[in-house]
Amino acid sequence: MPEFVSPNAEEQQYLDLIKDILTHGEDRSDRTGTGTIADDTFPLLTTKRVFWRGVVEELLWFIRGSTDAQTLSAQGVHIWDGNGSREFLDARGLTDRRTGDLGPVYGYQWRHFGAEYTDADADYSGQGENPTDRRIILSAWNPKDMGKMALPPCHMFAQFFVSKPGSPDAALSCQMYQRSCDVGLGVPFNIASYALLTRLIAQVTGLKPGWFVHCMGDTHIYKNHVKALETQIERVPREFPKLKIKRTPERIEDFTIEDLELVGYKPYGKIQMDMAV
Repeated sequence: MPEFVSPNAEEQQYLDLIKDILTHGEDRSDRTGTGTIADDTFPLLTTKRVFWRGVVEELLWFIRGSTDAQTLSAQGVHIWDGNGSREFLDARGLTDRRTGDLGPVYGYQWRHFGAEYTDADADYSGQGENPTDRRIILSAWNPKDMGKMALPPCHMFAQFFVSKPGSPDAALSCQMYQRSCDVGLGVPFNIASYALLTRLIAQVTGLKPGWFVHCMGDTHIYKNHVKALETQIERVPREFPKLKIKRTPERIEDFTIEDLELVGYKPYGKIQMDMAV
């Protein structure tokens, strides 16, 4: 029989990663109590429907520096509701925090690294790291603030690189390091989110989009995701969609989901997987 060639080699890498973890991964417990199967490699995704609107709204929420889960919930995106609940915050010792106030998580660190966090309702304009510093690496990992966060960051660092600067072909690439990688739910979302971030930054800076490179640390599958992923790896990936950006605002904070058009996204159906909180 002829050798199988996937029509989408990048997503096939992701499916091969799942197979490798299921076959060779180390069985161990984890903080959520559901257990994980661990490995340490790299992936990329149509073999299930990804929550595109959730990817976009969460990323725009990060970009604006918001730390209020209720702001995201108002957009119909509830992925942070569990971490902003009264029960979860109290369990983290954040008893003085109002419901929905996640503390200095991703967006705050991206926009105001080094500023003193008070609460989700404060105005931090102009506070934090110098935005014109050439040595900036986009970092959500701030040890000083870790105890104030509802959830320590999983995707920690991103570094951007401009190839052929000054030429018509100048392109922006991004490399992201993720310390903890939930292959079933998180990784497809994270890939889409950082690829979109790279596209938006390239758009407002007049650059072409380059590469997104995903470096993965503790790469795991939750045991309650195994059956769903066994279904997913039987699916043959389809071609990725195209993203059209219909408007370029002056500031990256001013993008809205209406500015983005996903063309030709034809995934298989949704596969239900419960999120570990």
